[in-house]
Amino acid sequence: MAENRQYDHEYKVQAVKLAKEIGQAKAAKELGIPKNTMYGWVRANRLGNLDLGAGSQTPQSAMTLNEELIQLRRQVKEQEKEIRRSKKENDFLEEASAFLPRAV
Repeated sequence: MAENRQYDHEYKVQAVKLAKEIGQAKAAKELGIPKNTMYGWVRANRLGNLDLGAGSQTPQSAMTLNEELIQLRRQVKEQEKEIRRSKKENDFLEEASAFLPRAV
């Protein structure tokens, strides 16, 4: 009967990093885990379901500094717009509250 072993997240992360360095089959053999298990973890990483953490981007998937800067500037503009909208709403509510009766 097949053993149903549970692996923690950190183990999977390290195994996938090793597989990227030396190959999936070789990493699976070296770690003593089934090849299909390793293939599943690598696939999960590729699909975004297994995050390897900071510094795990390949040159092909990483953003350039310019792309990242453009994205961050866009986020700042959106947040500034949201802040202005929230301030307008707060000002309106403060003015409107002057006309409402006070609760005792």
